[in-house]
Amino acid sequence: MRSLIGPPDRRGPHGQIHLGSDDAWRVEEEVGLMNLSRRDFLKIGAVGGAGATALGFDLAPAYAQMRGLKIARATETRSICPYCSVSCGVIIYTLGDKAKNVTPQVVHVEGDPDHPINRGTLCPKGASLQQDILNDRRLSKPQVRRPGSDHWEDISWDAVLDEIARKVKTTRDATFVETDAQGKLANRCEGIAFTGGCTDTNEFNFLVVKAMRSLGVCYLENQARV
Repeated sequence: MRSLIGPPDRRGPHGQIHLGSDDAWRVEEEVGLMNLSRRDFLKIGAVGGAGATALGFDLAPAYAQMRGLKIARATETRSICPYCSVSCGVIIYTLGDKAKNVTPQVVHVEGDPDHPINRGTLCPKGASLQQDILNDRRLSKPQVRRPGSDHWEDISWDAVLDEIARKVKTTRDATFVETDAQGKLANRCEGIAFTGGCTDTNEFNFLVVKAMRSLGVCYLENQARV
């Protein structure tokens, strides 16, 4: 019995079985799969896809059906991509029965078409947010590596805040400049710098500026957004 998409006994120069259209087969014969470049691969894919469409195979409904099954019964949560200061909107789909002590499972992340900045589009990093959320190497608690140590150890949030406060005070006391070289009042701290994170809101950045200025920090930058 002959295949609808080509002779089953037709093989390429390296023994590969042809499973595409005749046009794709001709491209394969021209480039050879053993020396296939990225450009040649894309060429074969484009021709093969065109051949499938010519044969009457419309894959759009299948893709739509697959996506619908993937997010059926899922809860939509709108959020912001954390990677840069563009602040693209995303929709996070989670599955869970919302019972107490049950963590919802993220099943899909996509761009928010109603967001005024990206209108549903995402860069490759934003499109891979699901893998970032579900990464088993993602830290879920603070860690510290002590001076001279060769490993990281877990630490509580209370201990983290105490250590940060102590180090800030020690550094500020050691580097605070009350007057400059001309004897004029300066009241600045030159030993501390602060950079705001890319997911910070305008309100948070406003508070950060006030807090850092109160310490006399003059090396200050943030990404006002949202």
